Amino acid sequence: MQATAYTYDPESRSGQVLLDDGTPVPFDTAAFDAGGLRLLRPGQRVRIEVEGAQEDLRITLVTLQTL
Repeated sequence: MQATAYTYDPESRSGQVLLDDGTPVPFDTAAFDAGGLRLLRPGQRVRIEVEGAQEDLRITLVTLQTL
C-alpha cells in the first residue's frame, strides 16, 4: 500500500502517514525501524504494510516508495 508521510518525530522515530483518501494513520517506532530508514520528510511517498482494517488498522512497516 502507498501513502504520503505526514508527520515524523526523529526523537521517537514515529509519526503519521496520509492514505490516498486523506485518512491519517499513525506508525510507531517498530514500524519505522522495520523499514531501515534514518529520516522521513513530510510529503515523501512511502510504502507501508498494514495489519487489520479501518479503526484497527496498524502499520507494521514504513519504507520509501521506489519505482
